[in-house]
Amino acid sequence: MKKLKKIVSEDNFLSLSGNVVIAILGISGFALLARSLSLEVFGEWVLFIAAGSLVEMFRFGITNTGLIRYLSGADDNSRVKLIGSNALISLCATVLVALVLIFCKLFFPEAIQNSGYNMFFTWYPLLAFLNLPWNIALVVLQADRKYMQILALKSINSGVFFIIILIHFLILKLTLNQLVIGLIIVNAATSILSFVLGWDGILLIKKASVETNKVLLHFGKYTTFTLIGTNLLRSVDTLIISLSPLGSAAVALYSIPLKLTELQQIPLRSFVATAFPKMSKASLHNKIDEVKSLFYTYSGALTYLFVGISLVTFVFAEFFVIVISGHQYLTTDPVTGFNVVDIVRVFSIYGLLLPIDRMTGVGLDSVNKPKINAIKVFVMLIANVIGDLVAIFIFKSLIVVAIASIFFTILGIWMGMYFLDKELSLSFKEIFRKGMLFYVSLFNKATHNHYERLVKIENKNK
Repeated sequence: MKKLKKIVSEDNFLSLSGNVVIAILGISGFALLARSLSLEVFGEWVLFIAAGSLVEMFRFGITNTGLIRYLSGADDNSRVKLIGSNALISLCATVLVALVLIFCKLFFPEAIQNSGYNMFFTWYPLLAFLNLPWNIALVVLQADRKYMQILALKSINSGVFFIIILIHFLILKLTLNQLVIGLIIVNAATSILSFVLGWDGILLIKKASVETNKVLLHFGKYTTFTLIGTNLLRSVDTLIISLSPLGSAAVALYSIPLKLTELQQIPLRSFVATAFPKMSKASLHNKIDEVKSLFYTYSGALTYLFVGISLVTFVFAEFFVIVISGHQYLTTDPVTGFNVVDIVRVFSIYGLLLPIDRMTGVGLDSVNKPKINAIKVFVMLIANVIGDLVAIFIFKSLIVVAIASIFFTILGIWMGMYFLDKELSLSFKEIFRKGMLFYVSLFNKATHNHYERLVKIENKNK
């Protein structure tokens, strides 16, 4: 029983549990909307969520990564100032974003009305202010490694909105406007809860100092682009497809395999969320060997895990498509000529490459090289855009768009390993050795053997 309690309270388990809960609720809600909305309306919903996610990378990317890095090793006095600066900068970014969107809505109403982004320009400025406190709370809690609180906050937010979608599906048949209003109300309620519990640090804005503002902004000028670029790597496909002659119907079709990739990324997001604070703390204390060990272990363990996940996704692609969107998306679409199942299988191959690519980015940020990580993401983004343009306007194929994702990720792995090797002197094969050692240690713990004995045997064999 003690061992079970220890496992349940462990950081990686809590982070993984949180992402599993959120993914299940998100994918279930997505599935219900895909079944209840027309293809065109569903495409508008996808664009609203995609555009919102992209803008939030800018709003919170300025400070989030920097806050986690510096807060992990801060004293009490610095901690208060850092949290205050984070809240202040995030608020200023939100005001800027809202003003830009309102300006565009007022001066370009016809263009926006005729696009698929009308809902976004109409409602997001309000949503941006109402979801600010609870999003600030999430990053403070992550820096403090309070994953139970993160799990609670995310579960409340996603769970309540899922109930609204369920009511829409079973009873009310809400319009798209009403669904967005429901989303806004849920985010407002979550923010109020974060404020009441004191998790958001909004009241510490007055403690922000010029020094901590500069520290976060200096680090954030690179990580902002990195986060925006990372989000664009996921959403630029949707953006380019939406602006192409393929239209909103193709966006809706392509969003289904994209949603399925979230299943693959559940463990990735979870373990990265725990790896970054640990690696950053080790780096701040100049423990380079510990940084290397964490990088090897996380990269290797996740890669082996993704082999299994990708194999399941590839073999059972048809089943997953049915679960997410129903039988109507199982066969080749008669209008667009695209087959969702084939795209899912391409993405399952793409998933194999994600762990090492993501961990090289985490490694670069943790050793205070956010500029290099930003360059890496920028090159990947350019490669992806070029690939998308060729796929859509020359081949007119969504599956070629998916194949382009494989190539830009391989490029990202090469660049990440090249630059990180300059800082840590890495061995590529050590990733797989440490990854295997991780699972062997889990097996030994499960069979009541000691990990230390394994390490001693390994050292003797060197």
